[in-house]
Amino acid sequence: MKFRQALFRDTDTKNIDTKKNAQYIIERILDFGNINEASWVLKYYPKTVIKKVMRLPRVQLSDKSKALWSLLIK
Repeated sequence: MKFRQALFRDTDTKNIDTKKNAQYIIERILDFGNINEASWVLKYYPKTVIKKVMRLPRVQLSDKSKALWSLLIK
């Protein structure tokens, strides 16, 4: 997947590793991503990984996004 620079404005998107940076990618896309990016996350990462990221104490995800995705990924 080619990541939008606007979504990852604080880093060079060419340096993002989908395995090593999974938490970072999931947080950004669930909070600020569009429908295509959200669909990609759901296909690429297992739901267990997404749920684990959402439960992390220091997750960078808004309360509204957390509530929405909690309902969508039961």
